[in-house]
Amino acid sequence: MEPPCPRRIEFIFFDAGGGHRAAATALQMEIESQRRPWTVDLTNLQELLDQLDILQKYAGIRIQDFYNTMLRNGWTLGSPQLMRVLQCVIRLYHGSTVRMLEAHWQETQPDMVVSFVPHFNRVLCESYARACPGRPFVTVLTDLADYPPHFWIERQRQYVVCGTDRAIQQAKSLGHSDDCIFRVSGMILHPRFYEARIENPTTERERLGLLPDMPTGLVLFGGHGSRAMLQIAERIESSKLDVQMIYICGKNEEIAAALRLGRSRRRRFVEGFTTGVNHYMQLADFFIGKPGPGSVSEALAMRLPVIVECNAWTLPQERYNAKWITENQVGLVLPNFRRVDRAIADMSEPGALARYRRKTALLANRAVFEIPDVLSRIFSVHSGSALNYSFQAE
Repeated sequence: MEPPCPRRIEFIFFDAGGGHRAAATALQMEIESQRRPWTVDLTNLQELLDQLDILQKYAGIRIQDFYNTMLRNGWTLGSPQLMRVLQCVIRLYHGSTVRMLEAHWQETQPDMVVSFVPHFNRVLCESYARACPGRPFVTVLTDLADYPPHFWIERQRQYVVCGTDRAIQQAKSLGHSDDCIFRVSGMILHPRFYEARIENPTTERERLGLLPDMPTGLVLFGGHGSRAMLQIAERIESSKLDVQMIYICGKNEEIAAALRLGRSRRRRFVEGFTTGVNHYMQLADFFIGKPGPGSVSEALAMRLPVIVECNAWTLPQERYNAKWITENQVGLVLPNFRRVDRAIADMSEPGALARYRRKTALLANRAVFEIPDVLSRIFSVHSGSALNYSFQAE
């Protein structure tokens, strides 16, 4: 008797930012490591929808590429308004998008679809239900909360995987029942963040040209960097702080070059794009960056308290993260980085750094190892009638 064919799961991501692909890839790796009886395929939603990408059609640039350019240059002041425009465009092309995705599902025939993207979960769920009725659709939030409304969670028949109590409350408020909501211990991190720690960080610091025992900060603004890194470096240079810095600039070669060429009275190490963020974080004492869920969660997993800013330029989906940082007492939230030197001084006061680190240790994020069990449970109980609640059309 032939063994049954492995179930096929399709992971949906896009490259606006970097956390969506990173989460999908990390979970795929862990599923393969656990030898689950599933085949996991990764699909870039942007590539499926290119012919409906209005910005690309009329301006010659993809939505995800425009978004990344915004991040790289700090053009985020009007992001809430831009997000509302994007949501209106998605609603306008809802029918066309559903038909296009339905054709895709009919061709690929996955046994489960898992979304790692915001904005599009309504069209993803509706199209999949039409093409493959009775099969489970799952949304894994890669943000700490669903903000603004309709960013991640929709009023529809689906499963939701949440990394915070706030997201759980939001799912319930939209009518999702307990058996369709799964709480995990945080955001998905790459399995390398759980590898054995460096035995002698001081030796590694010396290898990078840093002093072995001086307080060390790490600055990171995602995979595309940010010009804010230059402002931070300038504030630190003009201060009296006894610190040294590691700057990880991602794919932003312009920022990396400026930091390498700039005069510095303090020791610094500048890196471009790297897959070794976990390595560099083990050499640091604190983290500075934007309140993105991925980089903040990575820093906290490495027991680094964080310093972030939150203001009118902060992306709307990242504003709750700043509140969460304050509530959990794992870092400092600034109105802007002009005060970053003062924040570093406050965090470095006797006992303060140790207190923050104790708070980071309480989080114990194991989401990447927990979610395969969640998907297995959904497979084991799911049937055409498993989602037994109903929603009223909005």
